[in-house]
Amino acid sequence: MSNIKFVLSLITRENDYQREQAKAAQVVADRLSVDLEILYADSDSVTQSSQLLDAIHKHKSELSGILVEPAGGTAFPQVARAAVNAGIAWVVLNRDANSVVDVRGSSLAPAFAVSSDHVEVGRIQAHQLAAILPQGGTVLCIQGPSASMAAQQRMIGLQDARPSNMTLKMLKSANWTEEGGHHAVSSWLRLTTSHQQQIHAVAAQNDFIALGARKAFEEITATPEAAHWASLPFLGVDGLARTGQAWVNGGSLTATVVIPAVAGSALEMAVEAVANKTHPPAIRLIPAHSFPSIESLRSVPVARR
Repeated sequence: MSNIKFVLSLITRENDYQREQAKAAQVVADRLSVDLEILYADSDSVTQSSQLLDAIHKHKSELSGILVEPAGGTAFPQVARAAVNAGIAWVVLNRDANSVVDVRGSSLAPAFAVSSDHVEVGRIQAHQLAAILPQGGTVLCIQGPSASMAAQQRMIGLQDARPSNMTLKMLKSANWTEEGGHHAVSSWLRLTTSHQQQIHAVAAQNDFIALGARKAFEEITATPEAAHWASLPFLGVDGLARTGQAWVNGGSLTATVVIPAVAGSALEMAVEAVANKTHPPAIRLIPAHSFPSIESLRSVPVARR
């Protein structure tokens, strides 16, 4: 398959999950002898759109397919149409089936989405919180970027599965980085009202945001709440072996939700579809799981005030 070329467009190099996406896709590309070019958009959707259009124009008939994890709220419908009209397969990562509905069937080129089940990810985090806080309480929830479909769907799942004795206090991180989590919590802690909140756990929508949040709390040492905040359970999402899982094992995080990188599976599906001229289903969902298990979290001691 040495004559098959794909482009993988990712959000940023500054996120461990994005780097894992690249690694997973490269492993599949090497195994299948696919020429894979990986692009990073520096978390900017305008940059990403321009990169993708440049790739279509640059490679033209040489390009077999594009895999893209959108950096913003749009799944680039105009770029998608340009791709499939040129006979280039279009695969959207970590979005729902609506992201490809406008181009499916309009061309012979396959178009589909491959995603983690982000609603289920939110539900898993709700089950983790229920196990850690059987008596309920108030959870400081830190969402990812507002335009992110993954962030929106994870919140839907969390809200849907949270116990009735649990209240969610919402903050938002501007991006998926440790800096974003740190800034969101630091800004909140500067508010007088934050010191009146009884927080029993912190649930972030990825592990880096959770770690940044923890560091922001650890920096506050001259308040009566400092000792309590230092003992809070911190939960994240992504669960990569060298970051999220390692931080759980080391005690920085209490739990994470393990989300396998989907880019490898997506590339394999796309190569098969191109080679066999087939059209996969509109979306394939990749399951996630709790780390550690929900049952083991029931024995986690939680300080209350």
